[in-house]
Amino acid sequence: MKTVSLDKKIPEGPILKIDDLTIFRSGKLVLKDINLSINKGEFVGLVGPNGSGKSTLLLSILGVLKSQKGNIKIYDSSPMSRKLHGKIGWVSQAAANLPRDVRITVRELVHLGTLNAKNLFFLSNDTRHQKVNKAIKMVGLQDYENIDVARLSGGQRQRAVIARALATEAEFILLDEPLVGMDRDARNSLLKLLDQLCHDSGKTILMVSHDLTAIRQTAHRMIFLEETISFDGPNEDFPELERLADLRGIRPVHEEDHNHSKSHIKGEE
Repeated sequence: MKTVSLDKKIPEGPILKIDDLTIFRSGKLVLKDINLSINKGEFVGLVGPNGSGKSTLLLSILGVLKSQKGNIKIYDSSPMSRKLHGKIGWVSQAAANLPRDVRITVRELVHLGTLNAKNLFFLSNDTRHQKVNKAIKMVGLQDYENIDVARLSGGQRQRAVIARALATEAEFILLDEPLVGMDRDARNSLLKLLDQLCHDSGKTILMVSHDLTAIRQTAHRMIFLEETISFDGPNEDFPELERLADLRGIRPVHEEDHNHSKSHIKGEE
C-alpha cells in the first residue's frame, strides 16, 4: 500500500475511524456493521453496485445522515464538529454540472472555497488570493482561471470543483463519482492529479466510483461495499469477477442449467 510520511502536526492514528456503523433510510437497512479506518496520505477507492450504500456512507461521514448504531470519528472528532472546520473537502456528483447560463470563472468558483462563516470578515484579500492561486496551480488550471466554467470540458470542470475544495485547505477530500461523463484522457488526467495530491501534498482521498478498472489501477486501496464491507485491502488483492460474484452471493445460472441437463440425461439413461 502506498503511503506518505505523517505530518508531525497531525495526531497519530487514523484520520477516519468508523466502528459498527448501521444506518436505516426510510425504514430500509442501507449500511450494516461498517468498520473501517483511513490513514493520512491514502487514496481509497470505494466501489460497489447501485444502491449499495456508497453515497450514504459519504453523507454519514459528513454528518448529513445520522446513524442508528455505531460511531464515526474524523481527526478524533465527531462529524460536523467545529474542530473539523476547513479540514474536509466535499465534491458531490453534481458539483461540476453547473447550469450553462451561470456565468462564473474558474477563479471566482475557486474563490468561493475560501469563504465561510468564520472568516468572511477576517481573512485578508491577500490571503484569499494566495489560497486561490495555490489551489488553481495544484489542479493545473492556471491557463483557464479567467474562463467561464461553462466553457470548460467535463474533466476541466471537475478539476475546478476540486480546486474549490482545495482552497479551503482541506486535508481529507471526499469525492462522489467524479469520473462520470469523462472521456479516457480526462479521466486518466484527473486520477493522476488525485494520486499526486496524496503523494506530493499529503492529502487523504476517499473516492466513490463505479469504474472498477480505473480505481484498481489508481487508488492505493479498495473497499467493496454492498450494505456491508466484503473487501477492504490493497488493489492487487481485489478479487477477480468470479470471486467478486461469489462474495455478492451471485451464482452462475447457466452452470445450474448445465448441471440440470446433465442430471436429466443421466436419469433417462
